[in-house]
Amino acid sequence: MSKISKKVRIKIPTAAEDKQITAAAKADPDAQPLTPKQLKAMVPMRSLRGRPRSSSTKQLVSIRYSPEVLKFFRETGDGWQSRMDRALKEYVSRHSR
Repeated sequence: MSKISKKVRIKIPTAAEDKQITAAAKADPDAQPLTPKQLKAMVPMRSLRGRPRSSSTKQLVSIRYSPEVLKFFRETGDGWQSRMDRALKEYVSRHSR
C-alpha cells in the first residue's frame, strides 16, 4: 500500500508572473496595498483575543456553597461573583490580624 502525501505543495511564481500579479493587484481600486502606516498599526490576532488581562490575578478553584448563599448572590444580578469575592475579602480583612 502506498502512502498518500498530505504535504501542501506551493508553486512559487516566476519573477515575470510576480510582476503581473503585482501590477494587477495595484490596478484594482478595491484592493489597494496597505500603506506603511497601516502596516505598522497592525497587531497580531492572538494579542486581541480574549478579555484584557487583569492587574490582579485570581485563582480558579472548585468550591461548594450552600444553595441559600448562591441564591442570595445570584439574585443580585450580573456581577454576583465579583460581589461574592468582595464580601469574602471584607470578611478576611476583618478577621485577620
